[in-house]
Amino acid sequence: MKRLPVGVDAYGLKPLGLSPFGLLTWASENAAEGVQFSEPPAEAEDPVFLNDLGQAARDLGLYLEWGGGQHIPFDPRSGRGIDIDAVNRKAAAQAAALGLRAIRSCSGGMMRWAAGDPPVSDYLRAMAESLAAQASMLRDFGVTLALETHFEFTTFEILRLFELCGAEPGGWLGVCLDTMNLLTMLEDPAAATRRILPWIVLAHIKDGGILEVPQGFRSFTAPAGEGIVDFASIIAALAGLERTVPLSVEDHGGDFLIPSADPSFRAKFPDLSPAEEASLRRLAVETKERMEREGLAVLDRADWPGVCRDRMSRDIEAVRRMAERA
Repeated sequence: MKRLPVGVDAYGLKPLGLSPFGLLTWASENAAEGVQFSEPPAEAEDPVFLNDLGQAARDLGLYLEWGGGQHIPFDPRSGRGIDIDAVNRKAAAQAAALGLRAIRSCSGGMMRWAAGDPPVSDYLRAMAESLAAQASMLRDFGVTLALETHFEFTTFEILRLFELCGAEPGGWLGVCLDTMNLLTMLEDPAAATRRILPWIVLAHIKDGGILEVPQGFRSFTAPAGEGIVDFASIIAALAGLERTVPLSVEDHGGDFLIPSADPSFRAKFPDLSPAEEASLRRLAVETKERMEREGLAVLDRADWPGVCRDRMSRDIEAVRRMAERA
């Protein structure tokens, strides 16, 4: 089983206000092995900048990962159409210029939490139509569009989308695994990782917890290794893949209410089985125990800027230890 490199996602370091080259320097100085620019910097429009960024990463011995992709062809809030072909073409061209084979795709939003949002089947049909038309473009660039497991679709729904698109693992569509976001979508992170494992090409390694509350559940982020995400099995599974999937650490503050006690909200997760729901309840018990026994606590998102430097550095060290054990 191969060792996976441990790096950092730039999102968690936003409060530091570092330049792209400053982020590479920070990563190198904090024993990270790479940087994922899940949101490409504005300078990426300049080919000279891309060349210089790639060279700087090579000089420091760092891997690079890229983002900027989108997969929902309209704004979930307004319904306004978005030309995601142009968006993804630009991101794919930038990635190809850097010699990279994947781009993270995230269209943002927690539309399932909004009243009157369209059914997921409508989203899947619209996405399949738009993305299928982009297949040849992505193949020409040699790039995989990696849909993040965000607060948009469950792994079951992502797999249905891939089937609608006629995609196969290792091709033009894939997954950017976010380990903590899975909790917010009412999925056991380890079980969900196994479901989509052949499709994973990028990863956000992020810990978290989940609590039972009167409205349903509440999820939150946690320092790496201190939450209840089963990183031992997840990292071992990733290490067993033929491709190398770097462990790009992501972290931030905040918690998320999941009002699953509301039948209308719960109905939006038809794939949630009794067995997996029971697993979430076990994780909630473990979370509560860690809060009482070890001081695990919710960090307010507004407090993140004051702790991000030290916590991200400790996250990298913790994930490296877990990767070595795995």
